[in-house]
Amino acid sequence: MVVVISPAATAARDSWLEAEKALKGNSDNTLKAYFADVTEFLAFMSEHKGAQQGLAPLSKLTVSDMRAWMARMRTGDAGPRTLARKLSAVKGFFRWLAEREGFDPTAVLSTRAPKFQKKLPRPLAPDAAKAVIETVEFQTREGWQGARDIAVVTLLYGCGLRISEALGLNADAHPLPDVLRIVGKGNKERLVPVIPAARDAVADYVRQAPFPMEPERPLFIGARGGRLNARHIQGVMQNVRMQLGLPASATPHAMRHSFATHLLEAGGDLRAIQELLGHASLSTTQAYTAVDTARLMEVYNRTHPKA
Repeated sequence: MVVVISPAATAARDSWLEAEKALKGNSDNTLKAYFADVTEFLAFMSEHKGAQQGLAPLSKLTVSDMRAWMARMRTGDAGPRTLARKLSAVKGFFRWLAEREGFDPTAVLSTRAPKFQKKLPRPLAPDAAKAVIETVEFQTREGWQGARDIAVVTLLYGCGLRISEALGLNADAHPLPDVLRIVGKGNKERLVPVIPAARDAVADYVRQAPFPMEPERPLFIGARGGRLNARHIQGVMQNVRMQLGLPASATPHAMRHSFATHLLEAGGDLRAIQELLGHASLSTTQAYTAVDTARLMEVYNRTHPKA
């Protein structure tokens, strides 16, 4: 059975996505996920109701309709985390649509997301993070490429950058300043202090790079001269963790997690770490306090004489 979404619903979805991009600066990946989730929801409602759902029928959805959709999602491949994400997208769309069309969206907005255990960040121990950086350069044949990979991974761990933020730097970022201006998720800007190790690693790479460092060109360049792909760094980390016997959680993003966790363990302020990471919400950063507490309890249970 082919389910066709009504033109009015399609237009509303597209207008909402445009508003999300313009007002919130959501990334392309986020918008693609929103598009897929809301489209799936609208298609289900057309099938469920036996007719295309225009704006008027959508404004009259009931709690029973929402339960039917949730039940369908559960019978598919959607786990609790995925279903919660889908519901969040649908709620965002209906919140916008209700304000625009003037109806009560309570039936949709009151739908509860399934509970799930949030995955805590999996940071590396400080000595493991150091070993990773020391081993990275041996994963490529060309010396300049090894220097490049060291520079990238050092930025992840030393400055807490996302892989996309590090690889998004252009050549005019060199030499790295004491404070680096980073444009992160949602086009949010933040200032990140640059430690000497990161500055030196980038400078060493630039000295060896066979390509001219022109201002508009990428800072980190692949073997063919284009911007370095994140998959390369992911592959390097995979090789490194196999050589060092590290768990599968030792990914490029784990270096950023390690940056935050090690700062917290050293007495760093949670608000300051939030700013350094570029988290929009403090609750996201607070996951690191759970990591710290879990480690504290592990040490307590292992060493306390009464344990």
